[in-house]
Amino acid sequence: DALVGVHEKYAGDPRFNFIPLPKNVGKRKAQIAAIRRSCGDLVLNVDSDTILAPDVITRLALKMQDQAVGAAMGQLAASNRSETWLTRLIDMEYWLACNEERAAQARFGAVMCCCGPCAMYRRSALVSLLDQYETQRFRGKPSDFGEDRHLTILMLKAGFRTEYVPEAVAATVVPNSMGPYLRQQLRWARSTFRDTLLAFQLLRGLNIYLTLDVIGQNIGPLLLSLSILAGLAQFVTTGTAPWTACLMIAAMTIVRCSVAAFRARQLRF
Repeated sequence: DALVGVHEKYAGDPRFNFIPLPKNVGKRKAQIAAIRRSCGDLVLNVDSDTILAPDVITRLALKMQDQAVGAAMGQLAASNRSETWLTRLIDMEYWLACNEERAAQARFGAVMCCCGPCAMYRRSALVSLLDQYETQRFRGKPSDFGEDRHLTILMLKAGFRTEYVPEAVAATVVPNSMGPYLRQQLRWARSTFRDTLLAFQLLRGLNIYLTLDVIGQNIGPLLLSLSILAGLAQFVTTGTAPWTACLMIAAMTIVRCSVAAFRARQLRF
């Protein structure tokens, strides 16, 4: 029902081509239906809760002029940043993910996940990968999560570069309470761990520094969780606080936040 007004306003506009599907088939099948009906050289993927800056398409298309580039993503920000303390933290998390993680990976032409809110793909590359994308299975069942990361991994396996364009800014709605946020993070974590394992052979052939970076991203949260559990166990069994571990975690946090504050020129970090 929410789409009726949009359809009525734009259905008669020759610039738009609506593809009604019989039911909600999920993001992956909707993407595939649109890609197969498309005819341009480039395909822009935008999530429905995302607002693009006016120059996003131009900036991404300029990066795609290099025929070796199969996909490029823009910089993400939280459009509802001012709502709650959580949305403010998520906005900072997005800045770090884009301008540290993705920017570092782009130095090797291998951004590991071109995010759904704002990602441009080379259509000829997409068409050649659609069958693999559509038939992906996980634990014997068709996969229904991790579309963005898996499509990016397929691009890299096919020999294309994947890039990050910080000047192409997109603002997306982020969760404003813990329940939806934790469900989102669990879904993303499943995708990250699964596709990192699938892409491990690919990583070794790309660059040793990139491989170490991705391994660190995956092992870091696990080591932090293990440290917290070990500290709690020490406190319960001995009644003493694990001050060494606490100070180490605090020091790492201060260093990371200080570097981000300096690079972003924003004290909020």
